[in-house]
Amino acid sequence: MSRIYFQGAFGAYSHLAALSIDKNAEILPCKTFDDCFNKAISEPDCKIIIPESNRITGNIGIEYLIFKYRLNIYKEHFQKIAHNLLGQKGAKVSDIKEVYSHAQGLSQCSEFIKKNNISEHIRADTAGSAEMISKVKDIKKAAIASSLSAEIYGLEIIKKNIENEHGNLTRFLVMGRDISQPKYSNKKYITSFLFKLKSKPAALYQSLGGFAINGVNLTKLQSYPEKNTFDSFFFLCDLDGHIEDQKVQKSLEELGLHCEDFHVLGVFEADKLREKK
Repeated sequence: MSRIYFQGAFGAYSHLAALSIDKNAEILPCKTFDDCFNKAISEPDCKIIIPESNRITGNIGIEYLIFKYRLNIYKEHFQKIAHNLLGQKGAKVSDIKEVYSHAQGLSQCSEFIKKNNISEHIRADTAGSAEMISKVKDIKKAAIASSLSAEIYGLEIIKKNIENEHGNLTRFLVMGRDISQPKYSNKKYITSFLFKLKSKPAALYQSLGGFAINGVNLTKLQSYPEKNTFDSFFFLCDLDGHIEDQKVQKSLEELGLHCEDFHVLGVFEADKLREKK
C-alpha cells in the first residue's frame, strides 16, 4: 500500500486532496510542513502532498522548503475549497460569537465573518480547529473547515459554502525523494525548476530571453532570497511543456548560461482543471 503524508489533522483540505489522489493509500498526518518534507527524505517509498498556492489568497509560503529539500514533483492537483461553519448540534449562525480556523480559511471567509460580527481566532489548521470545537462543546464557538472535518469530529454544518468567492481552488503538489517523470507524448505538461543567477547587471532580463525566442510560456516565476541575505535570490519557475521538448531544452540551455545554480524539480502532467480556469 502506498503512503501519503499531509500537514494538519484528519479532515484537512490536504487530507481531502490526498484522498482525491489515491483513496486506497495509507494517508497520515504531520504536525508541520517541515515534518512532511523530512518524512519524504527518510522514507523514499512515501509521497507527501503540500498546498502550494490558492487561487484567491496566493502563495501558501512553502517555497523555502522546496528550495531546501529539492524533492521531485510528481503531480499537481487542484482541490476545490468549500468552507463550512461547523459547530455544536442545534447551533445557529446567530449563536456563534467566536470562530477558529487557519489564517487562510479566515481570510477566505472574511465577508461572512464581518457580516455576522463574529470574533476570529487564528489556529494552525482548519481541521485542528474543528477537533478543538468538538472537545470544547460551547454553542457560541465554531470552526471554519471542510465537510469531512464535520463528519470526522461529529460537528454540525451550521452554514455551507461561506467563502467569499465560490469556485476557489488550492493547488497541491505531490512530491517525494525518488526522481520520476512521465514519457514525452501528446499531452500537456509542466516542467518545474529553480535557479540562481550569476551576479551581473540585467542577469534576469538576459536569462529569460531564450523562453521568448523559443515560444515557451512561463506560468510561474517567483523570487526567494537566499538564506541570510537580501541581495542574492533563487527563482522558482514553472513552464508549459516537457523537458524533452526541443523548444524547452533550448530555452533551459540558454538559461543555464546565466546560472550559478540550476535544478529541475519535476516534469508532470498539467492538471485538467487548468483548461477550465
